[in-house]
Amino acid sequence: MQTIQAPTSCPSCDSVLDVVNNLLFCRNTSCTSQTHKKLEHFAKTLKIKGLGPKAIEKLGVTTSQELYLLTEDDFSSLLESDKIGAKVFGEIQKSKDVPMNLVLPALSIPLIGNTAAKKLASVCDCIGDINPESCLDAGLGPKATENLISYLKEYGIALLEHPFSFKFEKPLTLANKGVVCISGKLKSYKTKAEATQILQQQGYSVKSSLTRDVTILVNESGVESAKTKSAQSKGIQIITNLLHFLEK
Repeated sequence: MQTIQAPTSCPSCDSVLDVVNNLLFCRNTSCTSQTHKKLEHFAKTLKIKGLGPKAIEKLGVTTSQELYLLTEDDFSSLLESDKIGAKVFGEIQKSKDVPMNLVLPALSIPLIGNTAAKKLASVCDCIGDINPESCLDAGLGPKATENLISYLKEYGIALLEHPFSFKFEKPLTLANKGVVCISGKLKSYKTKAEATQILQQQGYSVKSSLTRDVTILVNESGVESAKTKSAQSKGIQIITNLLHFLEK
């Protein structure tokens, strides 16, 4: 029986491969195969038609932000067709209007898909609101939070070079009963994520910070936090038991 020798280097970039749980991994983030796959995922998630593997290879781009720097003439020349070039260029222009709900899942961040983006949209208005606290409020797990925060620290500047609004599209609520901010730990619910979901189901919006539009502050800890003092000075309603408040 012939023994098959496992490769030790990446067939695409020739980098040394890592073995993890009997699987081979290329750790070179600049590997052409990896960058092309990420671009394919980016295009598919943002529903950019005409940007498949062959088109990406012809364009010679390695990052998603490069797509938005190409002109219609560039697309026509590189794709060797005025008709196809104009079509793909038009698709790229349309993708500029997508909310962060779609942008985040398109970035190939491990554990950050549509579900995580939807959770973040419930507590964040824009990319600037994403931090460890808001991730916790949204119900993201520790590893997903770590992956997202690490990505933003390393690639945040490059991400902001994209022509997006970086705003989240808020989930529809039954009615606009008010805007709630939860301060500290809860006693009436197990997690902030659970409380957030129930509040939204009953028609409330939830914010992770005390913004201007907040009408209700939840503080069940009994500790007079900075948020509580600020809410008192602004005349914002303060709730000490969220469960009892919602049952009224």
